[in-house]
Amino acid sequence: MKIAILVNEDTMKRCTGKGCFNAFFNRLDSFSDYGPEAQILGFTHVGGDLEHKIEKLKKNKVEAVHLSSCLRRRYSGYQELLERLSKDFEVKGYTHGRAILD
Repeated sequence: MKIAILVNEDTMKRCTGKGCFNAFFNRLDSFSDYGPEAQILGFTHVGGDLEHKIEKLKKNKVEAVHLSSCLRRRYSGYQELLERLSKDFEVKGYTHGRAILD
C-alpha cells in the first residue's frame, strides 16, 4: 500500500511529524491494518497548490491518504478536503490518537 499523509500547514511550523511517523512505523492507530509492505510516499501540508499535489500523488500511485490528527482538529475545510480526496484515494480521517472526536 502506498500512503501519503497530509497535515495542517500552520501546525507544520512547529511539528516534527513524530506522532504521525511513530504511528506509521509501529502500525498503530490509523495504520494498524497495514502490513510491512506499506510505504509513505508523501508527507505534506494542505497549503499551496493542493490540486498539483493531488496530481503528483496520483502519478506516484498513492492509494491511501491519511489526514493528520492535527488537520482534523484545526483545519476549517476538513470535510471538503476529505470529500475531494475521496474521489481519488482511500481516505483515513486521522493518523494517531483517537479515531473519533468528541
